[in-house]
Amino acid sequence: MRVFVTGASGHIGSAVIPELVDAGHEVVGLARSESSAAAVKALGAEVRRGDLADPDGLRAAAVDADAVVHLAFDHAAMAAGDMAGAAAADRTVAQVFGEALAGTGKALIGIGMGHGDGNEHLGAAYSANPRIATGRLFGEFAERGVRAVLVGIPPVVHSTRDRSGFLPMLIRIARATGVSGYAGDGSNQWSAVHTLDLGRLYRLALEKAPAGAELHAAAEEGVAVREIAGVVGRRLGIPVESVPEERLAAHFGFFGGLISLDVPVKSARTRELLGWEPVEAGLVADLEEGHYFRNE
Repeated sequence: MRVFVTGASGHIGSAVIPELVDAGHEVVGLARSESSAAAVKALGAEVRRGDLADPDGLRAAAVDADAVVHLAFDHAAMAAGDMAGAAAADRTVAQVFGEALAGTGKALIGIGMGHGDGNEHLGAAYSANPRIATGRLFGEFAERGVRAVLVGIPPVVHSTRDRSGFLPMLIRIARATGVSGYAGDGSNQWSAVHTLDLGRLYRLALEKAPAGAELHAAAEEGVAVREIAGVVGRRLGIPVESVPEERLAAHFGFFGGLISLDVPVKSARTRELLGWEPVEAGLVADLEEGHYFRNE
């Protein structure tokens, strides 16, 4: 298949593109700068220059492809506190792709969830996320002749390619404050997946997932944040401590709204549907390997 990928030079795209290319797919990656274009080309993909603010360009790229894998998101706006704005822009891009592919049966694979998959706790977490509107839009596309598929990505996607995810942020804050902190008793859990295992899941989703599928990409259902903080503290040689609720914002900054996240995720149905079996190192083993601390 000819596959158009946004976010092609990003963390996840850097694993998805080689996985698709190695499987024989022809990949076209969106790049908005010369450096991004060079990175996309090095991954083995054809480069299409442009950005998410050009709906006509996105529409043309989608029409020219057999499938679209939409990975891009305005993380800078999100980090600046404008999650609602970033989510609204993402919904606009998804709308462009959906309209372009309507009635074709072509695949459109995005990030997120349209509901909590029957899990009340998980459903509440997804409903509170502004990106839920995009997820629900994918459900509408599935009824309009698009093989729309959503991939629910865990909070932690870890590997040597991870430069700005939960783990690097947690380590930077620990270095800056001299404390490896967690919220409450630290028993809340973050689900996780290795970048390379996630790349394989995207390929399988492209090749096998039916219209309307909502996939859970968790290789590990949940790892206690206290355990993660413990490894960080030991590696940095600093105390590991609980941060009181009233000090979370001051201690963690933007990350204070995420440190208490507790959404363990089961992926048994996804594994059964796609035949996906994660094989890479788990979160703690990857953290123990030490590359996160060398990169800092």
